Amino acid sequence: MEEMIVSLKDKQVPIRMERGLLKEAARWIGTDHRVMLITDQGVPEQYSRILAAQFPNCEIMRVMQGEGAKSLEVYQRILSRMLQLRFSRQDRIIALGGGVVGDLAGFVAATYMRGIRFVNIPTTTLSQIDSSIGGKVAVNLDGVKNSVGAFWQPEMVLIDPLVLKTLPQRHVNNGLVEALKAGLIADEKLVELFEKPDLTEQREAIILRALKVKKQVVEQDEHETGLRKILNFGHTIGHGIESYYHLQQVYHGEAVAVGMMKMIEDPQLRQRLRPIYQRLQLKEDLDYDRQKVYEYITRDKKADGSTLTVVTLKQVGQAQLQEIPIEKIRAYL
Repeated sequence: MEEMIVSLKDKQVPIRMERGLLKEAARWIGTDHRVMLITDQGVPEQYSRILAAQFPNCEIMRVMQGEGAKSLEVYQRILSRMLQLRFSRQDRIIALGGGVVGDLAGFVAATYMRGIRFVNIPTTTLSQIDSSIGGKVAVNLDGVKNSVGAFWQPEMVLIDPLVLKTLPQRHVNNGLVEALKAGLIADEKLVELFEKPDLTEQREAIILRALKVKKQVVEQDEHETGLRKILNFGHTIGHGIESYYHLQQVYHGEAVAVGMMKMIEDPQLRQRLRPIYQRLQLKEDLDYDRQKVYEYITRDKKADGSTLTVVTLKQVGQAQLQEIPIEKIRAYL
């Protein structure tokens, strides 16, 4: 088993990664409490059955698949069900699914009874690599992604690489973009793993190295007041594109891939990335209305009045934060 501890000011968050860990989850979580298991229709039912069978008192809440689940309506429905069942602060929420489920379940945990215990079991490459660490939880509002949220750290994160075998290749590639981002901003050896002949063989090593990058950044800046903003590399434009497509059709990683390529200053690095993009079936750009994407970007939480903090990249490991007049983002678009 691979294990690391995210050491934060007020909490130690263990991240455990091992094949077959889903079947052993209760061993780490414990069974002396009630469980609200939040999952979605895209997660194979066999996974929720395997998990629920380990807890004597488990309620399953299965929501719709996709960003539509991160709504105030779905959020309220879960809260109402927990109130109806008299869940207390001593009970636990377990998120079983991708980043959408983790965001939604984490936001429920952060706000129900002013906060209850929360375990994250991510089932996609995107959630295992990125959203499982850091404590950012949120729902969407009026088509703007993650505009209502909080910081709420999980009690633990359990990662089972075997659950990825049921994931379509496009979903796998979608998540790997976040690992590529981690490599570009902080880890040359991680980028090199993407250049090896068989990406499938490298997948677990990629996930592990990406987790270590994010762990190191989050430990230094839990609430994103400075350094942690470099993890937004590619996301300013990426989120704008996602919002333009109404959080449908274009996946998060696909939009971030476009955003990253636009914020790389070195033409040689862009050229180096092109074969990796081809292997991951990513595009350097997409078809969208630049003005509308610009308008979505101005509503993003990273915008501050007339300025916007963007992440640019000179070379691998040389990410820098720049505060620019918000109008200037048009040039990158």
